[in-house]
Amino acid sequence: MADFERLGLFYLGRNYDPERQQPTDELTLYNARDLTTHAICVGMTGSGKTGLCITLLEEAAIDEIPAIVIDPKGDIANLLLTFPDLRPEDFAPWVDEDEARRQGRTVQEYAAQQASLWEEGLREWGQGPERIRRLRASADFAIYTPASSAGIPVSVLGSFAAPPAAVLEDAEALRERVTATASSLLALLGIEGDPNLSREHLLIARILDHNWRAGQSLDLIALIQQIQSPPFDRVGALELNAFYPAAERFALAMKLNTLIASPGFEAWLTGVPLEIDQLLYTPQGKPRVAIFSIAHLGDAERMFFVSLLLEQVLGWMRAQPGTSSLRALLYIDELFGYLPPGSNPPSKRPLLTLLKQARAFGLGVVLATQNPVDLDYKAISNAGTWFIGRLQTERDKQRLMDGLESADGGLPRAELERLLSHLGNRVFLLHNVHADGPVLFTARWAMSYLRGPLTRQQIQRLMDPYKAAQAAAPAGGVPAAASRTAAAGGPVAAPHPPSGASGAARPVLPPDVPQYYAPLRRRPPSAGSVEYRPYCLGAARVRVYDRKAGVDETQDVLLVAPLRDGVLPLSWEEAERPAFALDDLDREPPADGSYGPLPPEAASARSYTRWKNELISELPRLHGVPLFRSPSLGLVSAPGESEREFRLRVQTRAREQRDAKMDALRNRYASKLRTLEDRLRRAEERYQKEVQESRSELFNTALSVGSSLLRALTGSRSITQATTAGRSVSRAWQQQQDVSRAASNVEAVRAQIAELEAELEREARAVEEQFQAMAHEVEPITIRPGKANIDVRLVALVWMPFGRDESGAPVPLW
Repeated sequence: MADFERLGLFYLGRNYDPERQQPTDELTLYNARDLTTHAICVGMTGSGKTGLCITLLEEAAIDEIPAIVIDPKGDIANLLLTFPDLRPEDFAPWVDEDEARRQGRTVQEYAAQQASLWEEGLREWGQGPERIRRLRASADFAIYTPASSAGIPVSVLGSFAAPPAAVLEDAEALRERVTATASSLLALLGIEGDPNLSREHLLIARILDHNWRAGQSLDLIALIQQIQSPPFDRVGALELNAFYPAAERFALAMKLNTLIASPGFEAWLTGVPLEIDQLLYTPQGKPRVAIFSIAHLGDAERMFFVSLLLEQVLGWMRAQPGTSSLRALLYIDELFGYLPPGSNPPSKRPLLTLLKQARAFGLGVVLATQNPVDLDYKAISNAGTWFIGRLQTERDKQRLMDGLESADGGLPRAELERLLSHLGNRVFLLHNVHADGPVLFTARWAMSYLRGPLTRQQIQRLMDPYKAAQAAAPAGGVPAAASRTAAAGGPVAAPHPPSGASGAARPVLPPDVPQYYAPLRRRPPSAGSVEYRPYCLGAARVRVYDRKAGVDETQDVLLVAPLRDGVLPLSWEEAERPAFALDDLDREPPADGSYGPLPPEAASARSYTRWKNELISELPRLHGVPLFRSPSLGLVSAPGESEREFRLRVQTRAREQRDAKMDALRNRYASKLRTLEDRLRRAEERYQKEVQESRSELFNTALSVGSSLLRALTGSRSITQATTAGRSVSRAWQQQQDVSRAASNVEAVRAQIAELEAELEREARAVEEQFQAMAHEVEPITIRPGKANIDVRLVALVWMPFGRDESGAPVPLW
């Protein structure tokens, strides 16, 4: 495992030494969970802000964290430009041709230069092709283009649908949703509607509130109709026509009608719905980075779409269970205009709500802007992490320091001044309230090719193969109804009707043989009479109960199985569930129609008693509640919870347990590391002391020996002086031995620290492997009823209507 491939930690770069003006060897690793308290990235053009934010999204994708990305300029779409093989031909379609010409190169030459540049940059930061492949395998990347078919088109009609129950049951949440939807729509019309004063806003908000509380969805056509004829007579204390006369309501309806009748508006009504759960994950449960490219939209259209999208994110968030781990990201690039101080565009209120409440649901909000003056102070106070790059003006710098001084865990102004003075290209100040203090760091090299904003044609080139693959692949592989029936052990295909010659007359049966007639739902596909064929009908009330799985469901089950001549006239294994209900059966025979042959056993009442007992034996196999289980986590899906929903819950639980285990692991090793680091400090101090003493002793020895030699040369040396010189040499040698032992002790402690860190890495790798497997270990199970919980209410003969198609093959008409 690379040094930066650690559980729940994002590799952002390396710490920066302001004195040497270069990065150090110490990695800048950011705890993913800290993003639940949100982050703001500020930096002028050329500061490297976009590259840093893309690397943050890359790290989240590698950690299988999905993201909603709002991309006003088209820069973040560069996330799809990842080339594991780093071949020039991979870069060639995306390089800037104008820049190639300015450098006097062909496109191919410039592409080769860029490929080489990216390969060297990645290598310098310890990354390679395998990490790019891991990024591409960890998440799905898609570009959505509202009001355009360049990427994946988006339909806004779902935004006028009745909100989920979690919003309807929360009065404040519903009021916010109504207000934001009305404000967004009026912004698209070019009407600045104050929620408290504007008649247009109050009327549309009242219409939305009235319908949504009744559980009724709206489309724009219905909204226009209700603007003309609202479903209420009063607004506040005033009569409707006194508050907003009919002629003026008609003018508003015409303005909205003109908008939706324009040729370009129909693009807003086609595409995928704004269902956040479906955007964050593929049908198979793979996390997705959903990039909403809105560079092609006008200002009013951008505000309309961003506001609707934020409201959908809010509604999705409130329906999620709480978690302390990072569940998903919302990233907004170039925030200018969406969260301004001093004004209240439709996007501001949902953004402030997200910044205040999203932490409890594991949703991290990351906002990027060039100028601090673009941000409302309320947003600053709710951001736990700041990434600060080079700023454009002194005013920007002062505004930023004002905000950071007042924020939770704020920094002294003098310290901020000192740190901000060292910022250069790709150098950022990281202020994280969860960390010990601020750090300067250099952002790592992005794995994505940062070619700049993508055009609509380039987006289309990227997304056409993606859309074709999505259209060819079934959603989940099997239709949901079919997969549930198969999981329950029941039939997934209708059995063939019984063969045999038809009889014209209805057979005469004993009065103790109950018989019914299935409803005729449609006429035969070709000319000819209806033919009634014999089936056995079984009706039962079945309770499926399992305390451990939390299942307690009682259902009425209706089955029909064909009756045939032969040794085994009835097999409940061939039974299917008809579309009609028990109450739809008729006791009286139809006026016309012919009848198929009836097996002799079906004319005896005793046969139906036997078939009832067989049905009781077969129902546990034919009927059950399909669920999914995670054996390692001990989780079982709730009835009706899809495999995809359950997998997402399993992934969240595994991530929570992984984070908890990693916290315990790090805490367990922290005290050992502190002990060894303290021992290393003392050993180094001892070593320095021994070195100083050795140097002093060597100096004294040199003086003693030199003096002795001088006296020897002059003939004045005594035996005592020679002995003293000898002793000095001995003490110097002994002191050198002490230095050697102290150095060995330092190295031994360092080796112990390295061994302990390696042991921690091994255990961390084991935790990663364990929980990676747990997060994806899901198996289907079926909870089946016991015989004591089966109440068979009716077993009878039922005549089922058939016709024939042009080839003469039988066709069911029920």
